[in-house]
Amino acid sequence: MKRILTGSAVAMLLITTAAGAQDAPFGTDTDAEYAAKLWTIMEELSLAGDGMIRAFPYEGVEPHGKMLETFYTSGSVDGHDGALIIKRNYGPEGVTADQVLSDPDKHLGAVTVMFRREEGYDPDNGNWFWAKYLPDGTLDKTPNGMRLAGRVAKGADAGCIACHSGAGDDYLFTTDHLPIK
Repeated sequence: MKRILTGSAVAMLLITTAAGAQDAPFGTDTDAEYAAKLWTIMEELSLAGDGMIRAFPYEGVEPHGKMLETFYTSGSVDGHDGALIIKRNYGPEGVTADQVLSDPDKHLGAVTVMFRREEGYDPDNGNWFWAKYLPDGTLDKTPNGMRLAGRVAKGADAGCIACHSGAGDDYLFTTDHLPIK
């Protein structure tokens, strides 16, 4: 049986194979620790975990879910205040807004996040920290087991940074608002 990988999965596979886990541009223990702090902030803001606030889902595009909820706010991690964009990714293929609204936990596949870190974190890419969480707050992983947190797919032809760099200077497709730095 052949396994078909999407463009972003192929990029992740190439990065992890070529770089090796010890030289990974993302998914390090430091990235995972920072992502855990970020998840805690999202829980405190009621944007993740039990009792999180909900919004009306809208139709999504790959690689995110077929239905999405997006929240724009700010958060503070380790004394740094930055823009925080949270996207809840719902599926599977063919899921409707009514189905998501009636049982959101059943359809939530992942939570993808962009957090604008301090100046100098990754100036070539807007200083964004990227993370993809499973619904329980653990980090999702590439097919090779690399955690999806940090400078995800930096330098690759596909993946978070490559895709979002096409959105312009703010890396955001869904708004022209440049969030706080």
